[in-house]
Amino acid sequence: MGKAWIVYFLAGIIVVVLFAYGLKIKILDRQFSVVAPVPSFLSILNNNEVSTLDVWHPVVEIFKNSPKAPEVSANSALIYDLTSKRTLYSKKPQERLPMASLTKIMTSVVGLENKKKDDKYLVTKTALVGEDSMGLTEGEAVSFNELLYGLMLPSGNDAAETLAGNFPKGRDGFIKAMNDKVKSLGLESTNFTNPTGLEGDGNQYTTAYDLLVMTSFAMNFEQFRNVVSTFDYNIPATPTHKQFYFENQTNLLTSYPGVKGVKTGFTPEAGLCLVTYLDHKGHKIIGIILGSDNRRGEMKELLDYSLKLEGIPPPPHG
Repeated sequence: MGKAWIVYFLAGIIVVVLFAYGLKIKILDRQFSVVAPVPSFLSILNNNEVSTLDVWHPVVEIFKNSPKAPEVSANSALIYDLTSKRTLYSKKPQERLPMASLTKIMTSVVGLENKKKDDKYLVTKTALVGEDSMGLTEGEAVSFNELLYGLMLPSGNDAAETLAGNFPKGRDGFIKAMNDKVKSLGLESTNFTNPTGLEGDGNQYTTAYDLLVMTSFAMNFEQFRNVVSTFDYNIPATPTHKQFYFENQTNLLTSYPGVKGVKTGFTPEAGLCLVTYLDHKGHKIIGIILGSDNRRGEMKELLDYSLKLEGIPPPPHG
């Protein structure tokens, strides 16, 4: 009787284990099954304006036991090493803030992914907005490459509006494509209401984290890299437009060796903003500053600190 009881007991345990194992398999199957509807950031890929899905996301984890970091006035800042995949400095990287002309990084991306076949962009009166300008005149026609230089070096609002106005689905369609693109990148804390970054026509915001992902994506385009790393650029006059000459507003190009662009931004609402790309000693680093009182000085300080944190001597600079 005793032995039979043990046999029944062990058999019962086996039955329970098998049942639990079968239940677990069912649960796992349900967890990994395909569900509908498809997530919005995937479904928008049917839209021709968003041609690429890239969900690269950095791990924002600051060094442990690191030396005391610089104190900066910026509302938000993030320094990330794409090479070592390390966050070197972080201050409120997920806080939603206005971005001013840093908007034009995504304006460039949508333009790059949707070039006109005839490469002829007509300038209208409605495109001539804001103080920052590449100097376009109503009725002129320029190429995409010329617009990209005018967009990124002098931060031309007229260049941004001309790109948007020549979009097949118009300005509203261009702004929708900008928002669709950030969704395709897996970002949820950015919203665009215009292609320039000017205040006054809606709720436009981003985060330092989102800008890191957007900038990393934009730097995949050779044409974008070439433009943002150029200090000055001359466009000769043609039968369709006047001569243009630009100087890059990102002056770290000439004052901090290894910097290859990317973009400045300012409005009274956003404060001084800056995205910088540094290529030094085999390390490719992106820095973002939002709402600073001294964006260039603080960016230099943060780059110096970040390089030292990885045991890399900063380059001599002024």
